[in-house]
Amino acid sequence: MREQLQALETVALEAVAKAANLEELNDLRVRFLGKKGELTAILRGMASLSADERPVIGQLANELRRRLEESLAERTAALAAAAKQAKLAAEEIDITLPGRPFLLGHQHLITRTLEEIQDVFLGMGFSLAEGPEVETDYYNFEALNVPADHPARDMQDSFYFGPQLLLRTHTSPMQVRTMEKLCPKPVRIIAAGRVYRRDDDATHSPMFHQVEGLAVDANITLADLKGVLLTFARAVFGEEREIRLRPSFFPFTEPSAEVDISCFQCGGSGCRLCKGTGWIEILGSGLVHPRVLELSGYDPEQVSGFAFGMGVERIAMLKYGLDDLRHLYTNDLRFLRQF
Repeated sequence: MREQLQALETVALEAVAKAANLEELNDLRVRFLGKKGELTAILRGMASLSADERPVIGQLANELRRRLEESLAERTAALAAAAKQAKLAAEEIDITLPGRPFLLGHQHLITRTLEEIQDVFLGMGFSLAEGPEVETDYYNFEALNVPADHPARDMQDSFYFGPQLLLRTHTSPMQVRTMEKLCPKPVRIIAAGRVYRRDDDATHSPMFHQVEGLAVDANITLADLKGVLLTFARAVFGEEREIRLRPSFFPFTEPSAEVDISCFQCGGSGCRLCKGTGWIEILGSGLVHPRVLELSGYDPEQVSGFAFGMGVERIAMLKYGLDDLRHLYTNDLRFLRQF
């Protein structure tokens, strides 16, 4: 049995030294040291040994097991280190090669247009007001002189959460909230943000952006409104622009006016963009209705005000020559990269 152990040691150590990979090494571990391995098979013959021989053979077997385990551990470490080096060599990176350029992002057209509009009015002394997108029926309609039975509600098909809560259909509720907060002080704000209506076609979206303006103080007139809007039109569409105010109707202003700018494509001579009129509609406006001032705590005998509202997408479509509002929301990089 002593000779069997010596022969096994010679064969096992030689095989371990020649193992080419970790999988082969694991097979050798099972072959020589496993429960059904060659060392176990030899030790089964110890039953035939005398009581004096058993301790000696047992000690030899334990020493053989230890030497084999050490040899296996050393070879495992060597093979693992070699595999790691081979992997690193295969994944080596030449740091002198030029890097891959990153595509730089840029502002979306809506964001760019919104910030441009805001900058114009902030430069004229207006401040920015923000408010909730989920509004009460009172602030969205009633406080703006649109009671429950008013036909103007039919103009705005709304998203309701219940009898008194809805997604705001315009940013005008911020005008009321600001007047309530500042009354009786003067007001000069713009309110910008997302608004929601049940529309979905080439020129309308169920979610879009608005910028509304409000100024309340003593002796404010239509001339003040026209001066502010003319300054805006020239800042955004060019210094040559002129504006005109056409009579219209909005329940929260009286008198009310649609605002047109002279066509920036044909200069007013008539073209496809302006439908031959020389003018392009861009926003609605008017003097704040006395009832709206009263509901917000102001005395319409002492103060007056003007208000205006525009769709950011509408301004972007005109400014950048877009024919379909839905281009702004389809996330087509081919379209967005043009701007």
